Amino acid sequence: MKYLNLFFWLFIGIASTFAQTDEERIRKIAPELDKRFREFGAKNHLSSVSYALVLDGRIIHESYEGLINQATQQKPDRRSVYRIASMSKSFAAVAVLQLRDAGKLRLDDEIIKYIPELKGQKYAPDSPEITIRHLLTHSAGFPEDNPWGDRQLGISTGKMLAMFRQGISFSTEPGVQYEYSNMAFAMLGYIITKVSGQPYQAYIAEHVWKPLGMKDTYWDYTLVPEKQLVKGYRWLRGKFIEQPIEGNGAYGVMGGILTSTEDFCRYMAFHQQAYDTDTPGSPVLKKSSLKEMHYPWNFNSLNRRGFTGKGEACVNVSHYGYGLRLDRNCDDISMVGHSGGLPGYGSDWKILPQYGLGIVTLTNGTYGSAALLNNEILPYIVAAAGLKPRAFPASPILKQRSKELAALLPSWEKAEASGIFAENFFSDYFTDLLKEEAEAAFAKAGPIRKVHEIVAENALRGSFILEGEKANLKVHFTLSPENPPLIQAYSIRVE
Repeated sequence: MKYLNLFFWLFIGIASTFAQTDEERIRKIAPELDKRFREFGAKNHLSSVSYALVLDGRIIHESYEGLINQATQQKPDRRSVYRIASMSKSFAAVAVLQLRDAGKLRLDDEIIKYIPELKGQKYAPDSPEITIRHLLTHSAGFPEDNPWGDRQLGISTGKMLAMFRQGISFSTEPGVQYEYSNMAFAMLGYIITKVSGQPYQAYIAEHVWKPLGMKDTYWDYTLVPEKQLVKGYRWLRGKFIEQPIEGNGAYGVMGGILTSTEDFCRYMAFHQQAYDTDTPGSPVLKKSSLKEMHYPWNFNSLNRRGFTGKGEACVNVSHYGYGLRLDRNCDDISMVGHSGGLPGYGSDWKILPQYGLGIVTLTNGTYGSAALLNNEILPYIVAAAGLKPRAFPASPILKQRSKELAALLPSWEKAEASGIFAENFFSDYFTDLLKEEAEAAFAKAGPIRKVHEIVAENALRGSFILEGEKANLKVHFTLSPENPPLIQAYSIRVE
């Protein structure tokens, strides 16, 4: 009886482990995460490090270390207001897409329609005109302008337009190369102002921050309550030197936002909603427009800024969307977000659309390497917590065709008369060979115990498993674009 009880409790323990939710598994590794962030702050001489994890729109873990004010020795919390630098850029993109969706502009509009001061300015006489889409994707042909752009945050609109009239310099033709440009986003801010009839600061506050409930988010640092304002520092000669905070001007849209961890998590949750099939989405921006922001419009680089779940550096492919960086590492984990760096501050945020997970890291140390840390932390969380990619919801027609196809296997009897195959199918595949292949596969699998549900890649492509006594069979198929969609391609293999 003693051993029976021991076996019972062992079984219960194993069962409860398998029953753990993603949140519970992530919380289990939270002490290790906190340790890594403390070590990161110490190694990089950061006055404070704040970070939070968001799973399916909710904060599930947060940590606040260090000091936001060296003079008062004040510690950070979830409402401490950091300057987030270039993490600001995606807010401009949200505003532009709002205006596009409202029919007030088009992404392929030439920017001279809104900024006539740029008329006639080109890389070469035969270069195309710059469009709003070029500005959003860092492909306007402007030179990379860090750190020069950082010092332009507070300039007036008049001074910026005077600079445009005097003439701007190009590094390439528009549309042929990625090159990071703060100037491009300053132009977007001016376009938002001109099209909306409001200063871009007021428009974004009213149409993005307010509906998302972002109450601790500012453009002007002088309006932040003193106890919430995070001072920026640079580590020099063994001590923290406070850095002046740039003003709120025409360039602010590219890097001027100040916000709290709590508020920014609301913004991350908004982006996560694009992939939540159980909710209608946000009134701020429709899901399709959010996914458009997350699309890899402009190739950036192939680099080694990726990490495996074990922390080993590996190949990473990087693109730029609309105001967002898009990374995919060697384990095929896709990340959407943006880093930020200014004198006194360094930050980064990323969401993993496949996993419903996001992270934001805010620091008050000059150009803190938060992006590289998050690149390493997120794959670690996926591996250590055993997270699995979220399944794409199968469409009704995909489910229907999978059942119809499974019913024909392995004999393929009356397949040509079934009406479920596209016009091309039996010209590209031959019934006698299909039957021969399927019967051989079924012989290796043995009696089929279960037909699993379809796993969708998208609305018209997917695969399902035939679970056999000796082996499993994977059936993959693609539907045609006609209505109703029919099976145009098929394969079967022993797993």
